[in-house]
Amino acid sequence: MDQQDILRNTTAMVEDEKRPRASLEAGETGPATEQARLTAPARALDRCGDLLRRRRAKAEFGGNPDEARPRPTGEVEGYQS
Repeated sequence: MDQQDILRNTTAMVEDEKRPRASLEAGETGPATEQARLTAPARALDRCGDLLRRRRAKAEFGGNPDEARPRPTGEVEGYQS
């Protein structure tokens, strides 16, 4: 998966994330339903963002960005700021 593939996937996930929000705003669903529907796309977006950052870091410091692999959701979600 190259950087363009990752960016395309990220764009598609952002669009998917907008649908539950629009349903909530239109009164078609409630907050609990929206939260459940947003959990998976939010985690997938976090993983894509992490992969892009790692690819860019490898390229910046002379590494091969194609060696970067997606990390498990639990690892990405467990980061501390």
